[in-house]
Amino acid sequence: MSRDGTEGGESHLPRPGEPWTPIRLTRWSGEYLRGKGVETGRLDAELLLAHVLSVRRLDLYLQHDRPLDLAELEAFKVLLKRRANREPLQYVLGKTAFREIELRTDSRALVPRPETEVLVGEVLAWARDRFGQEWRNGEAGLKGPPDPAGLRGLDLGTGTGAVALSLLAEGPFGSVVATDSSPSALGLARENALSLSLLDRLDLREGSLFEPLRGGELFHAIVSNPPYVPEGERGRLQEEVQGWEPLEALFAGPDGLDVLLPLVGGAPSFLEDGGLLALEVGEGQARRVAGAMEETGAFQEIRIRPDLAGRDRVVLGVASE
Repeated sequence: MSRDGTEGGESHLPRPGEPWTPIRLTRWSGEYLRGKGVETGRLDAELLLAHVLSVRRLDLYLQHDRPLDLAELEAFKVLLKRRANREPLQYVLGKTAFREIELRTDSRALVPRPETEVLVGEVLAWARDRFGQEWRNGEAGLKGPPDPAGLRGLDLGTGTGAVALSLLAEGPFGSVVATDSSPSALGLARENALSLSLLDRLDLREGSLFEPLRGGELFHAIVSNPPYVPEGERGRLQEEVQGWEPLEALFAGPDGLDVLLPLVGGAPSFLEDGGLLALEVGEGQARRVAGAMEETGAFQEIRIRPDLAGRDRVVLGVASE
């Protein structure tokens, strides 16, 4: 690190002859990032340094006075500059935790978010409550003979593969078809599936919504975190989103419903009797989407679930039997 007068905590700079240590470096870098508009500057600086040193964040405090060598400082400086340019932390680190798995994360797909963890949790709870024990006993009670490999899922707009891979890793799902209109996003999802040893149960297909599906394909659960941000909100998004994440995966017309409503309309043709449709939605959209489900006449047990902040975030409906 240099003494070039860049924004940061001057009081945290080492005196001449003193080394940079984790505590000094994260304090200075945290203030530097805050000066660049990163509200979580200190936390981000700690996570970046822990990544460079290949240690846990807690270990930075256990080794708070460890002298850092030039190679470590240079590697940290590269990442710090990227974060100061408001590149998402997950892209800088190249990874993110999502429920029980870790995913490679870069600009080919949106950063997986906690709201989507809520979506996955609702699907897993439904699958286990309704079919978990019965499925293990070979009596799922759904259309057709029981599949010994487990439930069949469909993830529309898979991105990093977070939803599909979590269903395979945590739930009674034997296979998941995952679609995306972006070839590069599908490439990222494939890499994640390989790293988790789940590629043999994941069927990746390119195309929009239901286009990649074949006639007669039926699923026990259709799940999607589709684009749902209204075009008018483009200017209100954080710099990390506007400048770095794929915008085609975010925006969906003037009211944000240009993808959600066709998704609701097309889902009944691909759902098993008693199967689940689970959708992540934006602020103020849940009742409209739930109403669209009801209007199809193909769903029962329609319900809305909040995210961790208490906002209506997930809409669920069960296909009528």
